[in-house]
Amino acid sequence: MTWEYVIPNVETGDVSRACELPMDNDAFAAFYERSAHTLWAYLARVSGGPSLADDLMQESYVRFLCASRPDDGEVASRRYLFRIATNLLRDHWRRPKSTSVEDLPEEIFAITANSAQCDAQATLGPALAALRPRDRQLLWLAHAEGYSHREIAEITGLATAGIRLLLFRARRKIMRLLPQPATCDRSQP
Repeated sequence: MTWEYVIPNVETGDVSRACELPMDNDAFAAFYERSAHTLWAYLARVSGGPSLADDLMQESYVRFLCASRPDDGEVASRRYLFRIATNLLRDHWRRPKSTSVEDLPEEIFAITANSAQCDAQATLGPALAALRPRDRQLLWLAHAEGYSHREIAEITGLATAGIRLLLFRARRKIMRLLPQPATCDRSQP
């Protein structure tokens, strides 16, 4: 069984075939189960928002399924999927942005008594948010996904020779943004 992706025309209501999907239902379901969590985590961390990650993940899988590509195995398919997601992130970042105060998450404005806690989420989250999107992307692919410099270059479209230097600079930037261990007081609740 092959999948068929259809796009309805909003004005006329006609349905036209966009592409025939080369993957059968069971193969896609298995691939999705193995790759969805890590792709979503990558998109959520790099994009800075879970709702944007949901949208980009859905579009990534649609484009992945519609792409005509040789079946080079699981690893190549996952890299190709991450490459699609990265390109969608780039497209999103290039679009002009208009942000109002209502669109910002409330946690930005919330200051609580427990805000001095020094757990990984509380310290790493703001530091990653302060980085440029490309730096977040490189750090995530290298450290969370465990990709090599060559694989990161394939996913991002950057030169393999430059990945090492870019990762070095991104690590240095995040180290400057993270609080020093002496500033964390574990005795406070």
